Amino acid sequence: MRKLFFVSASSIACLIAGCGTQPAAPEQAAAGVEVRTPSAVGTQPAQTTPVAPPPATDPYGLAALKDPASPLAKRSIYFDYDSFVIKDEFKPLLEHHARFLQKNASIKMLIQGNADERGSREYNLALGQKRAEAVKKALLLLGAQEEQIESVSLGEEKPVCLESNEACWAKNRRADLLYSGEF
Repeated sequence: MRKLFFVSASSIACLIAGCGTQPAAPEQAAAGVEVRTPSAVGTQPAQTTPVAPPPATDPYGLAALKDPASPLAKRSIYFDYDSFVIKDEFKPLLEHHARFLQKNASIKMLIQGNADERGSREYNLALGQKRAEAVKKALLLLGAQEEQIESVSLGEEKPVCLESNEACWAKNRRADLLYSGEF
C-alpha cells in the first residue's frame, strides 16, 4: 500500500530556509524604534526631483518697461541750462532704450521735450523741440527706426517741479520718453 504525502509550497520553502516546525513563540516585546534626524550620521537624503531654474526674463521684453529694476524704467534725460546736448551720463540709458526699440519693432515712442520757466514761451517751445530731436537722433544712431519715434515740445507747459529755484528748474529741463499706451 502506498501512502501519498501532500507537501505545500510553503512547507518546501520552510524546509529550504531551515525552518523548524516548532510552534510560534509567545508574543514578543516590540522592537525599539530608532529615531533619525537629518543631522544623524548615515541617513540617506530624500529623493528629490531637480527643479529647473525659472526662465530668465528678457531684459528687452515688454515686462521690462514696468520693472522698476530695469534701466528701461528710467524715462527722463536731463539737460544743462539753455542746452540740448545729451550728457554722457545719459548715453547708456539711451542705448538700452534703442535696443528695446530694435527688439520691439511694433512699439512706438513719443519724446516730449521740456524746458524750465525761464525764457519766453516761444523760446522754451523751440528749446524743448531741440531737446526732443537730440534724443531722437541719438536713438536713431543707436539703431531705432524713424517710424517708431515721434518728437514734440511741451516747452514749459509740463513742469514736474513748481518752485522757482535752480534745483527745481533742473528737474524741468528734460526730455521724457513715453511708449505706446502711455501717450
